[in-house]
Amino acid sequence: MKKVGILGSGPVAMALGKGFIKHGYEAMLGSRDIKKLDQWKSEAGAHARTGSFDEAVKYGDLIVLAVKGTVAEELIKRHASGLAGKIVIDTTNPIAEVPPENGVLKFFTTLDNSLMERLQKAAPEAKFVKAFSCVGNALMVDPDGKPTMFICGNDEAAKRDVSEILYQFHWDVEDMGKVEAARAIEPLCILWCIPGFLRNEWKHAFKLLKA
Repeated sequence: MKKVGILGSGPVAMALGKGFIKHGYEAMLGSRDIKKLDQWKSEAGAHARTGSFDEAVKYGDLIVLAVKGTVAEELIKRHASGLAGKIVIDTTNPIAEVPPENGVLKFFTTLDNSLMERLQKAAPEAKFVKAFSCVGNALMVDPDGKPTMFICGNDEAAKRDVSEILYQFHWDVEDMGKVEAARAIEPLCILWCIPGFLRNEWKHAFKLLKA
């Protein structure tokens, strides 16, 4: 899997795009407004490409979903046929369009259903793997200290492939099981954001310690 199609044009998409290119991949960022990615493309080098969402889906052997959670489900529904059989790294969180309360984000899901489950239902033949959802874009690639990335998904082979990428990106990996585990992983975003909203501290990551 050397060609990565990234659906999104925000900081997460840009950071991961550069990260994949740094580690020997070719990456295309897909966006509704390709011109906004001109600077990223020029900075990212010869293996960087930009295109529409449809072009990025077709381009990538591996797909990364890096859009706002509020638009993720509809985007996946529109491209479900093109995603069939492909691994989709789901970086999204179901953050509601309301301000945080004392630093605590609000989700539009409950603990009985995750955004990732909705996405898997919208594209049942895609191989979703949750990753990069509980850390900020500044530390997604090659963080110090090898923090822990919590992943989940229904396809075991897809999780192994994504784990290999995470090892390349200098992460330890904890596989938390099937898609339902996203109900626990996605809320880690809420916890991760609290120091940022309260104290403007955004450069941290979680580490699982085992006895």
